Amino acid sequence: MKQRVQSYLHDKLGREVVLEKPRDRSFGHFATPIAFSLAKELRKSPMVIAEELASSFDESNEVFSKVESVKGYLNFRLSEDFLNEYGSWALDNSQMFGTDEKKEKILLEFVSANPTGPLHIGHARGAVYGDTLYRLAKHLGYDITAEYYVNDAGNQIDLLGLSIQLYAKENILKQEVEYPESYYRGEYLDALARDAIKKFGEEIITDESRQKELAIWAKDGVMEIVTKTLADTNIFFDTFVNESSLYDDWDRVMSKMANNDANAIYEKDEKIWLASEVKGDDNDRVVVREDKRPTYLAGDIVYHNQKFERGYDHYINIWGADHHGYIPRVNAAIEYLGYDSNKLEVLLSQMVSLLKDGEPYKMSKRAGNVILMSDIVDEIGADALRFIFASKKSDTSLEFDVESLKKQDSSNPIFYIQYAHARIKTIISKSDLSEDDIMAASLKGFDEQADTLLFDALLLPEVIEDAFSSRQVQKLPDYLQSLAASLHKFYYDVRIIGREDEAKLLKLLMVVALSIKTGLSLMGIEAKDRMFKDDEAN
Repeated sequence: MKQRVQSYLHDKLGREVVLEKPRDRSFGHFATPIAFSLAKELRKSPMVIAEELASSFDESNEVFSKVESVKGYLNFRLSEDFLNEYGSWALDNSQMFGTDEKKEKILLEFVSANPTGPLHIGHARGAVYGDTLYRLAKHLGYDITAEYYVNDAGNQIDLLGLSIQLYAKENILKQEVEYPESYYRGEYLDALARDAIKKFGEEIITDESRQKELAIWAKDGVMEIVTKTLADTNIFFDTFVNESSLYDDWDRVMSKMANNDANAIYEKDEKIWLASEVKGDDNDRVVVREDKRPTYLAGDIVYHNQKFERGYDHYINIWGADHHGYIPRVNAAIEYLGYDSNKLEVLLSQMVSLLKDGEPYKMSKRAGNVILMSDIVDEIGADALRFIFASKKSDTSLEFDVESLKKQDSSNPIFYIQYAHARIKTIISKSDLSEDDIMAASLKGFDEQADTLLFDALLLPEVIEDAFSSRQVQKLPDYLQSLAASLHKFYYDVRIIGREDEAKLLKLLMVVALSIKTGLSLMGIEAKDRMFKDDEAN
């Protein structure tokens, strides 16, 4: 809707027009400060320019019913014909509502947790944020790929093998064990240990020289746990890249950097260093240790080289907030590889604090020392988890009480929105009118409350565009809460069933339901058609 209005104004005024929504809806649906930007060019006051522009819109225009100048601003009220046409089109083309035809090709990497244990709630936030961005981008027509980088190399994998052996010796073989300071713990190790014994025999547990072999086998089992948890939350990936598959390319990538810039790589103290400080990093970074083993950063360098060699237009990484200092060194490597580091966008996801009845949520016994993502999904459901994790800017801290998301009332935001959609479906089911009768009705002749509800429901495409372009997915749940509140108020204020204009009121509700259903689907949440018994017929 906003794009249509902007396109019309561009053709009419011959320039791009910034549209705003007046705080006071009585001023109109949209406003623009264009007169202020033209004042210097035309050498006139903004108020004079606004008056002249307002008078240039005659009654024959098909978009606005009223254009007026207010203190230098141009205010626009959309015509009933325009709102009727757009609302009817949206219902007839529900799959296209809010879509676009963006041409950019994007690679989005998120979650990428080590395959050494189940996902915890910190991973969950980045997972929901990434998947919501992915869904928004898909809806807008971007050619986007969701990718998971499997960190299946390095010390953390060796530690997985050791942890399984220690667990099995103590809990299955009933042996005395001495635990080191660092190791993985949790019930998930039990199934891995028993399956390993079944497949390889007890020697895989008792022979310390086979820890690496055990870990390489076990990480696939951990990834099955991870992908199931994600699938249970309606999160899926297009591609997976294993870190272990990259190191064969390290020598070529290192030579590529050195060929692009002779100072990119240097040797010191029997180590090989990346000269990242001159590119904005705090210090230069080791990429090859004294024993000739590449560091974790080396793997990331090879991975990002591979990414850029695949030829995307833009690359988005979602990392935990503790990776903030890692950004300059990766950007440095990208530039040494001969690519534009501005094509890489790193979004940070802060940790989450959970409460239960106002008290800190207890750590999972199954995980050992973290709160599992799967535990929260089991307790409050995937819909509630997705909603709350998308409801606040990802780079700010999030605290919530799981008990509040179990409530079946307006204090639970996901229930409140789901109930708005179910309420509409219930009202329509109680009407004697057919769907054809409703669809044939006009969305014209509404009072101000109904007109406002229609306009708000048709704003969804603007919200989708803004939420993705700003990377602030919380704008979508904010919008849905506001729309649901307007719907619930309308329900209590206006009798619908049995009125002479029942058909057009039901059509209005169908537009609202379409926006709620579309918005929820972009959050990975299915709209409900029925919940518990609705209020009496309206």
